[in-house]
Amino acid sequence: MQIHVVLADDHPALVAGVKYALDSVKTIKVTGTAQNSSEIIKLLDTVPCDVLVADYAMPHGAYGDGMALFSYLRRRYPELKIVVFTTVDNPAIMREVARLGVHSYINKTDNLDRLISAIHAVYAQAVYFPSEGLRQDLAAKPTGNPAGERTELSKREVEVIRLYVSGMSIGEIAKKLNRSKQTISSQKVTAMRKLGIARDAELFRYAWETGLGGTGAAPLPDDPAGSGAH
Repeated sequence: MQIHVVLADDHPALVAGVKYALDSVKTIKVTGTAQNSSEIIKLLDTVPCDVLVADYAMPHGAYGDGMALFSYLRRRYPELKIVVFTTVDNPAIMREVARLGVHSYINKTDNLDRLISAIHAVYAQAVYFPSEGLRQDLAAKPTGNPAGERTELSKREVEVIRLYVSGMSIGEIAKKLNRSKQTISSQKVTAMRKLGIARDAELFRYAWETGLGGTGAAPLPDDPAGSGAH
């Protein structure tokens, strides 16, 4: 399964570089690139797109840019996942786009691994705001124990969760840790039960909020809306 991504930025060289990096990720397929809001809308109406990665400032398009554009996109494509990828480093703007329903806000100065993480996370119904303050303000808290109470998990359970949210499958974790798939799956389920977490999306949120996930790419669950057990 692949995540269909549209890239939008008014700097062609940047788009080319990011596309080159994403093309090396087997779970991501770039289905189109755009340089302004007019081209974004045209692509969204003609190509498959699960996640839009767009700059905040892109002048000259018929639908504007910044808040106006993202507000329009939320209304017209309510199921679309949006990652803002920009050099605009303004906490007030970050909070406003988050309130609009944008799922992630990444600075272009960050390592591209963080963008890859964001794409996987928002596809899995999570939010991904690397800024610690914004995570505290905006990210939904898990329904179980408060974030940070990882001490209730065993060291092996923490290890399994850390590897899982970094992008490894149950089988890959089993091979790496020299345990059976059944053992790894059981440890993951047990950890989620201790945390009061029922879905993978909530597990991703917990990992991002507590720093357990690092900056590696999050995995693609077989059923983002269903149970986290695999």
